[in-house]
Amino acid sequence: MSGPYDKIYKTHGAFSWNELMTSDVAAAGDFYKELFGWELKAMEMPTGPYNMVRIDGEGMGGIMGIPPNAPEGTPPSWNCYVTVDDVDKGATQVAELGGEILAQPFDIPGVGRMCVFKDPQGALCHMITYNFPEEGADEG
Repeated sequence: MSGPYDKIYKTHGAFSWNELMTSDVAAAGDFYKELFGWELKAMEMPTGPYNMVRIDGEGMGGIMGIPPNAPEGTPPSWNCYVTVDDVDKGATQVAELGGEILAQPFDIPGVGRMCVFKDPQGALCHMITYNFPEEGADEG
């Protein structure tokens, strides 16, 4: 991936992606498209429909359904992703610093490796190490 957002995908500690988990992907997409003028690119993911959020053609977030394996009663929410150099090392540090890993590091084909954690105060966050296809490959 390249463009104005490229640096945040490579910079340790940078907020790099925002993602809405919601009970109605289409309705949420319509709302935010109208509110902010976002471009949406519909995609099908293993967990269901996904709308990539773009500004001037650059992906900067997404809208997805609440995953079926989420705890019952999980409310719609926005989630932030922070770029890290090494997700596995970061997950170890979370535990050492008093946080809790909620989803162990896992791979997302064509994107990278991520995990979900809760900080010592209870706030949720995602960390990710990107591993995009080589320049010139189809970015979707």
